Amino acid sequence: MKKNIGTIDKAIRIIVALVIAGLFYANIISGTVAIILLVLAGVFILTSFISFCPLYLPFGISTRKKEDK
Repeated sequence: MKKNIGTIDKAIRIIVALVIAGLFYANIISGTVAIILLVLAGVFILTSFISFCPLYLPFGISTRKKEDK
C-alpha cells in the first residue's frame, strides 16, 4: 500500500472529522445525516493515520510532495 496522502490533506481531513464530531455532540446534526457524517469522519481519521486513500488510487491522485515519496 503506497502512501498517497500529504500533510495538508491529512490536516484537512482531521479538522473536518473534528468539526463533524463537534456538530454531533452539540446536537446540531442528528438522525441519519449524523450517522452518515460520523461514518465519513471515521473514514477521514482512518485514512489520515494510514496516509492512504483508496479512492485516490484509480485516479492516480497523490497529495504527497515529490520528496515525501
